[in-house]
Amino acid sequence: MGRQKTIVVALGGNAILQPGQKGTAEEQLRNVDATAKQIAQLIASGYRVVITHGNGPQVGNLLIQHEAGSSQVPALPLDVCGAQSQGQIGYMMQQCLGKRLKEMGIEKPVVTVVTQMIVSKDDPAFAKPSKPVGPFYTEEQARLRMEQKGETWVEDAGRGWRKVVPSPDPISMVEKEAILALVESGVVVIANGGGGIPVVQKDGYYEGVEAVIDKDLGGQRLAMDVGADMFVILTDVDKVALHYKTPEQVNLDQMTLAEVEKYQKEGHFKAGSMGPKVEACRRFVAAGGEVAIIASLDTAIDAINGRAGTRIVR
Repeated sequence: MGRQKTIVVALGGNAILQPGQKGTAEEQLRNVDATAKQIAQLIASGYRVVITHGNGPQVGNLLIQHEAGSSQVPALPLDVCGAQSQGQIGYMMQQCLGKRLKEMGIEKPVVTVVTQMIVSKDDPAFAKPSKPVGPFYTEEQARLRMEQKGETWVEDAGRGWRKVVPSPDPISMVEKEAILALVESGVVVIANGGGGIPVVQKDGYYEGVEAVIDKDLGGQRLAMDVGADMFVILTDVDKVALHYKTPEQVNLDQMTLAEVEKYQKEGHFKAGSMGPKVEACRRFVAAGGEVAIIASLDTAIDAINGRAGTRIVR
């Protein structure tokens, strides 16, 4: 019997909230349950699975709720909202995946670890906030916030003004050893949601910072930290493409590291969409991972078996 392979599955936002949905608890549970079915099949196939996920819409909604209720209850900072969303999404996944595994006769505990990700306080991203968070405001409201709180706000594509925060590079998970121990004891772990809660070291301890870690780069760190064989990003497109959404679009079945770097230099993968996914996969394989895959959520099993998605190999 060969060694059991470990797969880190990174779920895109569509696994939890589909475009056009309001974001009710019922909608999110339905989406998570459909995702849980896919993951349960992977576990049934004999893989050791670690799950991570995005949290953008959920944190955005929490920020709106905190802002709306701030005259009665103090609004909470971004790092706390990140922790809240990890708990919320983890709880839904625990419930749905637990149910799907039981239906298949698989007795495995599913556990969420609220995860802190260490970033450097000297990361250049802190000097250049770039990641939009939360709701849209008028220019007048944005300017007032900039004056009163020293925040950075930008005008966002004619839709209004949004607060922007730094997006530092993830270094290592604070809870790495605990997550590894759980994985090795056969637990299905949900960890590092939203890329992890960004923390910096201060006097030998950790302190949360107002920042957002890219969820794909955070997923790659998780994959390295648990010694994964495969890193799989499940998103809303079937394959990575060159000349995306143009008449020249070419879908890719496989890329080597050299090809990835060439296409990155040519500017094929946009910063706000496919760019971080491809970079996370490149980092994983370059650091010794066996294979990284980008595929659509409903093709997870086929993608792992080489019949769907785009594979990144050495």
